[in-house]
Amino acid sequence: MRQYSIGDYIFTFLGFIGLAVPGFLIALVLMYIAFKYFNQSVGGLFSPEFTDAPWSMAKVIDLLKHLWIPTLIVALEGTAGLIRVMRANLLDELHKPYYITAKAKGLSEFQALIQYPVRVALNPWISSVGWVLPGLVSGATIISVVLSLPTTGPMQLQALLNQDMYLAGSFVLLLSTLTVIGTLLSDILLAWIDPRIRYQ
Repeated sequence: MRQYSIGDYIFTFLGFIGLAVPGFLIALVLMYIAFKYFNQSVGGLFSPEFTDAPWSMAKVIDLLKHLWIPTLIVALEGTAGLIRVMRANLLDELHKPYYITAKAKGLSEFQALIQYPVRVALNPWISSVGWVLPGLVSGATIISVVLSLPTTGPMQLQALLNQDMYLAGSFVLLLSTLTVIGTLLSDILLAWIDPRIRYQ
């Protein structure tokens, strides 16, 4: 909506950073910053003194202190490409006659924007939802290894390195099933959002 504004440049810069810089490199940089400037224990989900401690408010706060680095990296990696795609699609739709007509009929700029061009520009985003489910389970494997996070990604990598075909095959089956379910959900959402692609 605000092409070439300061906000547009900021999000474009973040999008390019997320696309160009590998996640594990961003993880290493953030770990260095957290350790050097904030004197924070990095790696893992807890500080050493809280690893085997019972759950308490102090342990929850320690967990939150450790979660901001992986959250920031996964968010930056996951949204970088979508920012670029959504921006390009929305800029194409904003200059089409149906949007200008909707505003001329008396709809406010916000109503016309949400009701028409955003719905069309969301199609690529919705079609990528199918990859979110397997991504939630496998996680960013390399980032998890670098940050020593106990996710299923490092477990899957270790199963492949150990040639544990049963565990590795189970992971492949689970991720394949989640991919099929995610693709089905994204197709249903596409048909609901965009009437042009519904079957007659």
